[in-house]
Amino acid sequence: MLIIIAVSIGLFFAVNIGASGAAASMGISYGAGVVNKRIALFLCGIAVFLGAWLGGGEVVKTIGSGIVPSKTFTVAIALIVLASASLSLFLANFFGIPLSTSEVAVGSVVGAGVVYQSVFVGKILWIAMFWLLTPFAAFVIAILAATLLKNKRIKQVVEKSKAGPVLAILVVLMGLFEAFSAGMNNVANAVGPLAAAGLMSTGDAVLWGGLAVSLGAILFGHRVIETNGKKITTLKLEEGCIISGTGASIVTAASLFGIPVPLTQITTSSIIGIGFAKHGRTVLKKDIVVQLLTVWIVSPVLSMVLSYTIIQLLIQKNIYPIIAMAGVLISVFGVLFLMKRPAKKINVTPAKE
Repeated sequence: MLIIIAVSIGLFFAVNIGASGAAASMGISYGAGVVNKRIALFLCGIAVFLGAWLGGGEVVKTIGSGIVPSKTFTVAIALIVLASASLSLFLANFFGIPLSTSEVAVGSVVGAGVVYQSVFVGKILWIAMFWLLTPFAAFVIAILAATLLKNKRIKQVVEKSKAGPVLAILVVLMGLFEAFSAGMNNVANAVGPLAAAGLMSTGDAVLWGGLAVSLGAILFGHRVIETNGKKITTLKLEEGCIISGTGASIVTAASLFGIPVPLTQITTSSIIGIGFAKHGRTVLKKDIVVQLLTVWIVSPVLSMVLSYTIIQLLIQKNIYPIIAMAGVLISVFGVLFLMKRPAKKINVTPAKE
């Protein structure tokens, strides 16, 4: 029974990954009117499946045995890790906090490793370095590419391309490349623990996980592609090519090294980079930067705490760490509450002599 539940949660997680992150990759093509919604989602589904099937194995190995030893994953632990990741995303969606599926998945695995004191710290630091550097690299590359587009000769070439189908075809290809890279990197978040627990081989995990991600994009990606394509901002086709191409290249490179990286934050950094090239420092609003940092910190920590807590309660039958954690949370929220309260003025009347 536990096996069926674990596999079901893993595949359900994969469907949700397809419906959110993967579907967003074709938003620019759809928003520009190059392809209609159904075709965009269908093409996305094919590309994300091929990415998972052909190149998702390395990241699956990292999630399954690169962060903690594979022997850590029993059926029950795999179930808890996947449930913690899914619950983290649900809570984040409920409170309107954008989280990274890659960071949530890694955090859940680390939570299990902390319980059994079996975390590969060096690997975690390596992954964390990628989480910091990849958005920064996307920001810099986008600035350089957008600056090149300002060149008069390049502008003329771009204008001529707009008159024909060249740029339209290119933006679709870049969107497919981004969907392919999402499949390579994100399918492991859902099926890595299943492969580690021996519930599936790595080959079967990427196959079924890829199909689930593809299905999620095709059947449930309508709202996300509508939001990304038409409700956030208007981008030129050449800018869309830069964003999709930059994100896809970085994520594909990370996937070859087996590193799970946050595609959403990389894409957002590319958009900020283009804005920086066009409008200067004014685009670097404090709330955008704070949101990126908050997502980077909250995503893995929230899922790690949930995974750790559930394993301590259900597997270890140990309530004392939970009591300590509750005390910390109460203290933190108490301090935040006091900091937000306006200070009351105290009128001091001089004492009469």
